[in-house]
Amino acid sequence: MATVGLLSCPLNTLKTQSIARSFSILSLSATRQPLPKSLLVRSVATPAEGVSVFDDMASGTERKYYMLGGKGGVGKTSCAASLAVKFANNGHPTLVVSTDPAHSLSDSFAQDLTGGTLVPVEGPDAPLFALEINPEKAREEFRSATKKNGGTGVKDFMDGMGLGMLAEQLGELKLGELLDTPPPGLDEAIAISKVIQFLESQEYSMFTRIVFDTAPTGHTLRLLSLPDFLDASIGKILKLKQKIASATSAIKSVFGQEEDRPDAADKLERLRERMIKVRELFRDTDSTEFVIVTIPTVMAVSESSRLHASLKKENVPVKSLIVNQILPPISDCKFCAMKRKDQLRALDMIRGDPELSSLTLIQAPLVDVEIRGVPALRFLGDIIWK
Repeated sequence: MATVGLLSCPLNTLKTQSIARSFSILSLSATRQPLPKSLLVRSVATPAEGVSVFDDMASGTERKYYMLGGKGGVGKTSCAASLAVKFANNGHPTLVVSTDPAHSLSDSFAQDLTGGTLVPVEGPDAPLFALEINPEKAREEFRSATKKNGGTGVKDFMDGMGLGMLAEQLGELKLGELLDTPPPGLDEAIAISKVIQFLESQEYSMFTRIVFDTAPTGHTLRLLSLPDFLDASIGKILKLKQKIASATSAIKSVFGQEEDRPDAADKLERLRERMIKVRELFRDTDSTEFVIVTIPTVMAVSESSRLHASLKKENVPVKSLIVNQILPPISDCKFCAMKRKDQLRALDMIRGDPELSSLTLIQAPLVDVEIRGVPALRFLGDIIWK
């Protein structure tokens, strides 16, 4: 039976404070004060039918990726942050990454994580770092790189291919101005570039667990399908380049332009290989798992069912479904009783859903405090990830 999180404090400390306020010390992670001995969090029981999968998730020292996603407002960030804290407290150097343009990790950890760089999180036993991907910073870097390399460099290359006039015409379009307005999919593209860094950069080699706090469903599906799209697009570009190269090779040899130039085709081919690596990573059942987070409402369950169907289509491994914010049985609250009845109906809907019924069901109760800061996330993690 689910119970709601309670606090144990001396009565004289509660004369002027509410229970919620007495717990607020858990949110003040910026000061990192130790938890007073008089303030103890009691254990919270998950529903009897809930199944724990954490031991399996934490086993092994090889790197594993966990992506938590679902409908907006269901508690993805809290679940992802609590999982990261749980991994760190079980000895795994852990990185938690937000790919949601509307970041909430800073709020969840009660710590400034902005800036698009690795930030150490204070409190867990093993190293825990957080990263909020910053599209604006990445766009500025791309804009400066374009100004440096996309002018004479591009024109010289196209001149060598006999396409100098085309380069001038493209330059007149001032395509760089498009960077002033973020194009659709930019956030997902930047997230993909970060995944590539995780695979290749020594900076991230220490982490044995990487947890993704993903954006709501639509953004996440674009993120997962982007490697396939880029692979196909780059393939078409390379075929076009080969046709142009064969048509101009004779002219280049006649005029003696045989010196080696940085080959854009080679760069595209390397990018394509990286996209294939990312695509394979997303589909690797040994190293990657997507965890769907939802709440017990008909609308949220319906969207979760569609999400799982889409993930299956992309061959992304999914094992677990977290149903968050479940009310306990309450006899003296008519509103709560009606709400719980609706929630039970949604849970029955999950058990009968062809997409969701096969997943391991983890039921997380609604708690009576706001989950902010590492102590509170540890508290939540002990409820969900047993």
